[in-house]
Amino acid sequence: MSPDETPTTIDSLYREIPRAEWARMAAGMEQPLTETEVVQLRGIGDRLDITEVREVYLPLSRLLSLYASSTKRLGADTAGFVGEEDATTPFIVAVAGSVAVGKSTAARLLRELMSRWPGTPRVELITTDGFLYPNAELERRGIMDRKGFPESYDRRALVEFLVAVKSGAAEVRAPYYSHMRYDIIPDAQVTVRRPDVIIVEGLNVLASAPNPHDIAVSELFDFSIYVDADVEHIEQWYVDRFLALREAAFSNPNSFFKVFADVSDDEAVSLALGFWNDINLPNLRENVEPTRHRAKLVLRKAADHTVDTVRLRKL
Repeated sequence: MSPDETPTTIDSLYREIPRAEWARMAAGMEQPLTETEVVQLRGIGDRLDITEVREVYLPLSRLLSLYASSTKRLGADTAGFVGEEDATTPFIVAVAGSVAVGKSTAARLLRELMSRWPGTPRVELITTDGFLYPNAELERRGIMDRKGFPESYDRRALVEFLVAVKSGAAEVRAPYYSHMRYDIIPDAQVTVRRPDVIIVEGLNVLASAPNPHDIAVSELFDFSIYVDADVEHIEQWYVDRFLALREAAFSNPNSFFKVFADVSDDEAVSLALGFWNDINLPNLRENVEPTRHRAKLVLRKAADHTVDTVRLRKL
């Protein structure tokens, strides 16, 4: 943020819409998901329910569908204007925010909801975790303890992937990341074949380019969402999630984190707070939170993990 970009001037770029007012935009919209589907979509620690889907994410998915359809029409009109055949490319949506804030759940949910709208039946989801350097490379560079910070990603590979998608390539492949193994899986890939919409979820997707001559990842997005909350709430959600993972994923013998499965409650809380204060909080403060003003829409969450305010950038 530059010296003259005060919070007041940035805030004036947004419409601030209270939850109740935003929920009224869903009037008359059919709820396409069942309670069971919602439970399957939510992440560990999230308190997402069918009401939250109907009042927050259903109208958001409709807004995104309208943006995608309008962009497609503009692409066709532009092609006609310059005398070329229409070759509309995928509409790209970014979902950013801190660890434990619920951005992954939001991205999965939007993928399901947007695919139910007539204009966007084919929706793909990519996470930037797949563009982390492999653990061996992070160790070689001496930045294993900064995994998740901007320098831990192969930014060039991510840009090249998105450029290929936005250029209309018939098929584009991304690396596959395993949260169980906490590493890139060699020879495993995620393949994208010209969807109507591609959602890109990750911590630093709205960051600026490290070099002014480089293209920023955020320049390749058609719409961007930032999932926001007070830091003290995110910290508690992070600790709660760590405790829940200790009972679930960490107990898997193949898990990278299996060493934490048998620690006591007090030890688990201490470990989680250590990871939060040493890694995740500095990353949030230094790299993630400063990109919030670049988002076209901000979902602001309350202490109970529910969205209480939607901030929409003015056109």
